[in-house]
Amino acid sequence: MVIRLAIMFICVREASAQTHVQTTADELAMQPWTVAGYGSAGLVHSSERNADFTSNVINPGRAGFSRRTSYDVDSRLAGQINYESHANWSAVLQVIAERNLDRDFSPRVEWANIKYRYSPELSIRIGRTALPIFLLGDYRKASYALPWVRPPVEVYGGLPVSNSDGIDVSYSWRAGGLKNVTQGSFGRTRVRVGGSAHANARQLTGISNTTTTDNLTVRASVMTATLTVDIAKPLFDVFDQFGPAGAALSDRYDVSDKRTSIAAVGFTYDTGSWFLMGETGRMNARSYLGNKSVAYLSSGYRWNAFTPFVTYSRAKSHQPLFDAGLPASSYPASMVPLAIGLNEQLNGLLRTITAQHTVSTGVRWDFARDYSLKLQYDRLRPEGLSNGTLINVQPGFRSGHPVHVVSTMLDFVF
Repeated sequence: MVIRLAIMFICVREASAQTHVQTTADELAMQPWTVAGYGSAGLVHSSERNADFTSNVINPGRAGFSRRTSYDVDSRLAGQINYESHANWSAVLQVIAERNLDRDFSPRVEWANIKYRYSPELSIRIGRTALPIFLLGDYRKASYALPWVRPPVEVYGGLPVSNSDGIDVSYSWRAGGLKNVTQGSFGRTRVRVGGSAHANARQLTGISNTTTTDNLTVRASVMTATLTVDIAKPLFDVFDQFGPAGAALSDRYDVSDKRTSIAAVGFTYDTGSWFLMGETGRMNARSYLGNKSVAYLSSGYRWNAFTPFVTYSRAKSHQPLFDAGLPASSYPASMVPLAIGLNEQLNGLLRTITAQHTVSTGVRWDFARDYSLKLQYDRLRPEGLSNGTLINVQPGFRSGHPVHVVSTMLDFVF
């Protein structure tokens, strides 16, 4: 099972099991310190020559315009140290190296937290933990635990941040034949989004509940935060100088202390021989980052060591991707060119709101213990005026035509 394999591999809810796919609970009890890790080595080829394909904007790839074939879209290496005391304390440190905005693979801390178990049902963690959002949020980077090369970009690319610094509490409970784990978290996160610009999420509050029974797992989650992204601040500072009309546009679109919310529900049904999984969600940043709904549905069949799969995913914008902007003709002639330029830059930002659908198919081959090889084809089409999930967009780019992406990936755990 996809979910069971992921829980077996990293079991992020239980740091004591984050060791190795084959490590048993008895072995863990004998070894308070354990070391584990995972990695992915991939190649991605994109048919688009006027933009780059990427899995998310803060881990940019270079497949398409920058390079016809790129190794850094999905490639990563992670190492993890776990500590499990004979009492109720445990700790985990995970360091990951993947493509970043510095255009290198410098290692950074993905998780670093201490956990105290008050009882078999109740535990608390303090430090850097995974965000409790989306079905695959706890192990989205551990590609070995996934059937595909990468999670659907329309859904997971919309939330590039994968962790937060703070506190979370988990409580396990049963209702009838259903096992539930309810998790609440509070914290903050800060990530660089280009140059000296950063995204700051404060009062980041989330709650999720995971329900499992037999072959079915369902996870519902909501999250809210006060978000500030200063990458476009110089642009909106100029808008503020254009009177009430400019100030209104700045207030509407600038990401400055904006309440951002995400809600999602996902499921996986896995019989062992085949699986069906999907998610749907709504993201509203109340700014140029967009108000959109996202969803995907995926299914696969396991035949010996092979798992062919097919996926459909989509992101739909609920706000226009064009704004008339400043009434340029109402300003003095000397200011008209600047007003027109500001409007063009604003609409350039709005085109980054994802409106896109993708049809994917591929196969996973588990050719050896702890190793898998994947081949995946994606046919994605940005819609309307949107750039979709593509980045580094060049003047010759045209929305509305299909982009063909072929990916191959070697995944492993140790």
